[in-house]
Amino acid sequence: MTSADLTTRLYKRMQAEQEKYRAWLLGQPPDKILEHAGEYSVREDIITNVYMEELTDAQVKALLKSRTPLADVYKEWNKTETNHMDDVWCVLAARADAVIQAEKEKGQREGR
Repeated sequence: MTSADLTTRLYKRMQAEQEKYRAWLLGQPPDKILEHAGEYSVREDIITNVYMEELTDAQVKALLKSRTPLADVYKEWNKTETNHMDDVWCVLAARADAVIQAEKEKGQREGR
């Protein structure tokens, strides 16, 4: 089996796992859906990364040993510290600074 075949097999298994999770999620009340929205999004990101980044054959084979590789990866991701809030803060502050700068430049143009 080629590397591409292995990766496709992992991708399809994770997709099927996500579809089952999605079906369950859509059967939940709205507040429960919102409670799990972040998890759904991260799981989608994990699946995307299966093709975006290259895992070694050994890594793919290791993940394929699990019945639920997507849930396993999500559980590990959920335990890690990320820079998500720092990234959000940086974008928030940069956007505010851009608006301030644009208003400043507009005021200078109008003052001429």
